Amino acid sequence: MKEDSPLELDKLAAGNPLDNIQEFEFVFILHLMFKMLLFKNELSRPLEKKDQDIINAMELLNLAKIRLQKMRESELESMMDEVYSFCGKHDTLIPKMADDYPRLKHKRSEVSYLNHFHVEVFYAVIDLQLQELNNRFDVATSDSLLGMASLNPVDSFPNFEKNRIMKLVGYYKSEFGDNQLRDLSYQLDSFIVYALQRDSNFLNLKAIKDLDIVMAKTKLDQTWSLVYLLVKLTLILPVTTASVERAFSSTKLIKNDLCNNIGEEFLNGCLVCKIEHKLFATISNDAIMDRFQRMKPRRVQL
Repeated sequence: MKEDSPLELDKLAAGNPLDNIQEFEFVFILHLMFKMLLFKNELSRPLEKKDQDIINAMELLNLAKIRLQKMRESELESMMDEVYSFCGKHDTLIPKMADDYPRLKHKRSEVSYLNHFHVEVFYAVIDLQLQELNNRFDVATSDSLLGMASLNPVDSFPNFEKNRIMKLVGYYKSEFGDNQLRDLSYQLDSFIVYALQRDSNFLNLKAIKDLDIVMAKTKLDQTWSLVYLLVKLTLILPVTTASVERAFSSTKLIKNDLCNNIGEEFLNGCLVCKIEHKLFATISNDAIMDRFQRMKPRRVQL
């Protein structure tokens, strides 16, 4: 407690946060963040399951977006009632919502308390969550995931849907021209009939990599070469997307507030060292210093 401190500065430092957490705005934001954390937990737990089906995962994501939109449109009033009730129980001063929201001293604000909490806080937080979901799972990502799920052979291709596969193929324009797209469409029709009715080798497959192995062993990669090419590209896709995610994560770690003005060339060098850290761990410091020493004449021996 601030009264227990013998120093006035410590009392002041403890008093300011205490005053802030007893204000209506802090209580409102606390309730809103609690709802957001519950929402994220509800979405994250099923998505983190290793056996989660991609189709179900995409349905959960769409449901999450609908749930956020519904919250944005109709749940502000109920949340305000919860905040009013909490403030009443804990003797927290409730401002008049029609009054101007204070921004700067000696300057009149043109925004009311109601508008501030409604638009600048409630709407802003929910819109940020929606934007984050849309950024991480945009149309291209959704099409890719659904296309991969359609090629999954587990339980005899339960999610096979040619339209989804063709959408995935559309992102590989360098591999599939117009003629290849037409031929692939015919090959997919023949392949799925053969896989489901004619060949026992396609039974009890566990993943797309098993489909790749079976097609190669049975020489079906030559019969349906375009289908086989698509299967190989599908196997590569998670690796390439993971590499991009790693690069973005590394960029955030390196180009932080303290190093915001870092040059592009130096940033690229730092990213290579960060992403390929296992490779650089095998190189001794002496070898690195010798390399830099020989790059140009230096006054001091490194």
